[in-house]
Amino acid sequence: MLSFRMLAPALIALALCGTGPASAQSFTDTQRGDIEVIVRNYLIAHPEVLEEAMNELSKRQAAAEAAKHEAAITQNADTIFNSPRGVTLGNKDGDVTFVEFFDYNCGYCKRAMTDMLDLMKSDPKLKVVLKEFPVLSQGSIEAAQVAVAARMQDASGKKYLDFHQKLLGGRGQADKARALAAAKDAGFDMARIEKDMASPEAKATIEENFKLAESMGMNGTPSYVIGKQVVVGAIGLDGLKEKISAARCGKATC
Repeated sequence: MLSFRMLAPALIALALCGTGPASAQSFTDTQRGDIEVIVRNYLIAHPEVLEEAMNELSKRQAAAEAAKHEAAITQNADTIFNSPRGVTLGNKDGDVTFVEFFDYNCGYCKRAMTDMLDLMKSDPKLKVVLKEFPVLSQGSIEAAQVAVAARMQDASGKKYLDFHQKLLGGRGQADKARALAAAKDAGFDMARIEKDMASPEAKATIEENFKLAESMGMNGTPSYVIGKQVVVGAIGLDGLKEKISAARCGKATC
């Protein structure tokens, strides 16, 4: 909770605004004390000012964060939306691209996968890009390596999606063994999977995704890029639909 002691320096500065540096410095301790009393009494009489100030601060911080995200997206747009190291699903020529950064051991990602599948079914104009972002454990890294190897032998993304659902939708912690089992169930060439998961391409893919996430301030999963917006955290199907509509037509619903 904010206290007067915390706010006093800023409020005093506002009270002195326009007097100029030289005259402001000429105030005596007694005069400054009198100003503090005036400001304190005003705030006690009008406490709604504090709420208004904090709301305005929150708006400015949110606007600054959004501008930072937009700049990062613009700077890295081709890699975010069109990198061959991402898995592309849905409409490859869609009018909106929905990019998800995920971890195979993220509980929220398991629920978010259902949202993604629902979006793909209901929105034929949506392009979906999946990016492995293994931040939770060594097992997550191992699973991501297998996932990249699966992508490397499946240009269509259809078998990858089957693998993705089997692994992310399964019970227990994802690791190399579980990921290999899911790849086998999805019908992949396992000898090639073993080879490709240790390849420079697998390492480069994960490094690329981490670099992108860092540039956009992502610190958890799932995280999304939708249009010019960065969304961190699972916001549910309705929330995602609103973000997609905003990217498509500038409104919550088109």
